[in-house]
Amino acid sequence: MAAPPEKTLKNLAGKWVMNKTLSDDTDRILQMQGVGWFYRRAIALATITLTVTEYTKDDGVTHIDISQVATPGGITSVENRTLDWEYHDHTDKIFGKVKGKSRWVKLGDVDDDEFLKTGWDDVEGEHVQSYAESDGGGWTADQVWGFEILDGKRYYVRHVVVRKGDDWKLARLVYDYQK
Repeated sequence: MAAPPEKTLKNLAGKWVMNKTLSDDTDRILQMQGVGWFYRRAIALATITLTVTEYTKDDGVTHIDISQVATPGGITSVENRTLDWEYHDHTDKIFGKVKGKSRWVKLGDVDDDEFLKTGWDDVEGEHVQSYAESDGGGWTADQVWGFEILDGKRYYVRHVVVRKGDDWKLARLVYDYQK
């Protein structure tokens, strides 16, 4: 189901399921990130569900906590984003040791690839930027989150750019809202 109008980046709470028809293939990106064939195959065949909790602490910093489950297979990962643009360490069973930072950002302030800045429904408002560096894997991943109109419907979308050395891959990940 497309994202209802009340769902915004400041109100992402709920369940989101990756729409594999509208999303780009992630195999090349996962391979670049050192994810083995078995996990990549399982992810390709599975339904990916994000359960999102979003809150702002007393210090005014937004937190977006995401539990990600691939079913069948039960492959799980946790994405906890603190939107303060400071590095936070994380160990993930799929990606290993990673340090990442996240923030609210205007598209004009995104330094990098034009792919991260284009296609959005709201080009003036704030988006979420999430940047990660692998500890030992040699890759970086830069993401911008927002909403896009695709086939006349509004969806939660992530634009992802992964780099390793001189190589880079792009992907657009599209999610259906599931309450």
